[in-house]
Formats: sequence, structure tokens, C-alpha cells
Amino acid sequence: MSNPKGNPNIKEYGFKTDREESLTAKLSMRVTPSMLSELKKKDNWQEFVRQAIAEKLESA
Repeated sequence: MSNPKGNPNIKEYGFKTDREESLTAKLSMRVTPSMLSELKKKDNWQEFVRQAIAEKLESA
């Protein structure tokens, strides 16, 4: 059974980030199965993709 009064200190347990800007926006895209397979082999592949996109945007 859940607590009917809730947790008065819920803000203390919420998600925190050390980034300049929080990661709240979502991006969805299609890639080939082989590309996805190679990406998933990398440690922290989501951050790898974020950095690749950021580098490409900076050079554009």
C-alpha cells in the first residue's frame, strides 16, 4: 500500500545532472541494422551519438 501523504522530501531524490543543459528533448531516427549493431557494441553508445551530432553541428 502506498503512503497516502506522499513523500514531503521528494525533490531530494529526483534526477540531477551535471550538464549545462538537461537531456529532456527526444530524437528518433532510422538507421540500418548493421549501423545499430555497431553502435550498440560501444560503451555508452548514446553519449557517443550525442557527441558525434554535436561535432557535426559545430563544423557545419
